[in-house]
Amino acid sequence: MGAAVNAMKLRLNLSTTPQENNRPFLAISAVLGSAGLLALLVLSHAAYSSWQSNRDLRGDIARWQEEIRVSRQKQQNLQEYFRTAGAREVIDRSAFLNSLIDERSFPWTKIFMDLERTLPPGVRVVSISPHLVNGRAEVGLQVGVVSDESEIQFLEAIEKSPVFSKIEVEQVRPVAQAAVGGGTDKILLNLTVWYAT
Repeated sequence: MGAAVNAMKLRLNLSTTPQENNRPFLAISAVLGSAGLLALLVLSHAAYSSWQSNRDLRGDIARWQEEIRVSRQKQQNLQEYFRTAGAREVIDRSAFLNSLIDERSFPWTKIFMDLERTLPPGVRVVSISPHLVNGRAEVGLQVGVVSDESEIQFLEAIEKSPVFSKIEVEQVRPVAQAAVGGGTDKILLNLTVWYAT
């Protein structure tokens, strides 16, 4: 009888459907959940780093804008100062003194000797006004000539001269005798040349 009872202890599943094995689904879900959490942490860190970088950049931009504003204010104050009568007087006096220094350092004797070698007959120098520009002498000349032929000879001679260059004729005009003190000049030439000092 005991053997019969033991034989009767059978495991029977009385449910209508068999029990499903959910372990693979749970394992996959756990892996995907962990990956999603890791991705969330990485993205959160990247977003925080980006926000912090943007905040630092905005701070730098604000500082630069403030420096630009201060510099513009200083520039405006300087411009207003240089418009004052006192500043204009100092600037004009400085320009005048610089022109005097330039004239005193100009080699007058040398340019007169070079002009004497260059001028053909019938041409005379009426005025000379030198200006030093970046260490070079730019000379304004007013020249009186007795004829068109003398004018052409003078221009050809000064163009061939090794000490004069970049000749620019600014004005050519006939003059009355009284305008040049009763001399023989018929034409006045205004020109600028570079002079090799």
